[in-house]
Order: sequence, then structure tokens, then C-alpha cells
Amino acid sequence: MRLAVVFLSLLVFGGCGESDTGSTGGLDVYRLAQEGATGLLLEALQPTGNIDRRGVCYRTPLMFAAQFGRVETVHELIAAGAEVNLHEKGYYTALMLAAGNGHTEVVQALAAAGASIDDVEITRGWNALIWAAKRGHRDTVALLLSLGADQMHRDERGWSARDWAAHEGHAAVLALL
Repeated sequence: MRLAVVFLSLLVFGGCGESDTGSTGGLDVYRLAQEGATGLLLEALQPTGNIDRRGVCYRTPLMFAAQFGRVETVHELIAAGAEVNLHEKGYYTALMLAAGNGHTEVVQALAAAGASIDDVEITRGWNALIWAAKRGHRDTVALLLSLGADQMHRDERGWSARDWAAHEGHAAVLALL
């Protein structure tokens, strides 16, 4: 699982140049979000008042927390006013990053806070459902479907979430679609 998260990070970060390092008073807010160090993260963000501070590829602390499945940090950032529908350079949202990594509880928290479930990234034309289906995250797919995710959406190849689940051999996901 950790290798998959690293791969997705490299895939999404690929082609990004230098950006905000995240250092606030010696603390890297993006690393704190990634690690789920919520108290330190909120303390580091407080002096700037910018809960949606942009870093590598225009990612926010919420996006980092979502990608790495830090559900408590996601809840706290939302409570502190983080915008759930921001997108980064490739148009990935926090919800899409969580779905692609099988973080079902994070997807639920983001959706409950009003995050769009059908946004589409611009690198391949995938939505959260395609990401979750392709990666075999059955529980995340089930949740997205229960939330009304668009299962008819097709990517730049013309493939749907169902097509990707079949191609990757994820029978349990395919049965849901």
C-alpha cells in the first residue's frame, strides 16, 4: 500500500517545479499534514491565517492529509475552514486523492463537508470513481456509488470506471459497477 501511495505521489507531482516549501517557523506544514500531526499543523498555520496554503503543485495541507488517509487531520482542517473543493495543478482534489488511495473514511468526511464527487483531473480525465475502481478499492467505490458518483463518466481513452476495474482484474469492484 505504501508503495502505491508513493507511486501516486510521483505520478501527480511529476513535472512540478519549485514551490512553497511549507516551512512556517521551522515546521513543514505539508509534512505535518501528511503525517497527521494535527495539533502542530494547526499551530503552524495559525500565524499566517491561511489554512489553504498552497505548496508543491498548488496542493493544500488538506490535500496532503487526504492523500495519506489522515482522517482526524482532515476533520480538523475542515473545522478550521479548509476549502474542500480546491484543486491542484493537475486538477486533483482532496477527495480524488483520498479515493485513489482507498481512504474511504476520508472520502466520507470530505463528501459530508460538501466536496464534489465528480470533479475530473486533467492528466487523464479520471474522476474519483475511476481512480478507486482502477486501484481496486471496493469500499471506496461502494461509498462513491452510494453518494451518486457518475459511473458513466469516460476518460480520455473512452473508458469508464467499470472498464478500468475489468482491465485491472478487480472482480469485487466490477460486481459493484
